Amino acid sequence: MSGYYVTPRKRRINKTNQHHFEVVIFNTILDMQIQEFGDRFSEVGTELMENMAALSPCDSFSSFDKTKLLKLCEIYKNDFDNSEKAQLNVQLDIYYHSLLHDERFFNLKGIVDLSRLLVEIGKHLFFPLVYRLLKLALVLPVATATVERCFSAMKFLKNDLCNRTGDDFMNGALICM
Repeated sequence: MSGYYVTPRKRRINKTNQHHFEVVIFNTILDMQIQEFGDRFSEVGTELMENMAALSPCDSFSSFDKTKLLKLCEIYKNDFDNSEKAQLNVQLDIYYHSLLHDERFFNLKGIVDLSRLLVEIGKHLFFPLVYRLLKLALVLPVATATVERCFSAMKFLKNDLCNRTGDDFMNGALICM
């Protein structure tokens, strides 16, 4: 690995094989993966996931970010009216400081454990708006997967069965979904 890297055209470059594999190849693969993630996830979806991560109780709420949670509230406009948004702003401060110093919340693994513990000890009643954000964050992956499954089924019906069946049967089949 300490020898000089030789290009496919038999030219020697003033870089070692180790440098070539650790820097050039690694960065190329990393760029390809980042590009694929960018193609797979939209900006809105990425922002939504980043904002949801601010609810995580891991490492003593190290990723807690009030501004991201307020942005998450803005994304769910139909679930929060203007007065609730103002209340959420205050509620998030109290929520953070009260849970940060509570030993029961030290070793939680994720927002599922957080929501369970909030309900078990009754704190979900003290922080109803924060708990609503938690519920929305927990429901989002299930709702997204359900919608994706429906679109896959519709695609199958429209593309694969379209050539073999009449319009009446296909319309009836889509209504059942």
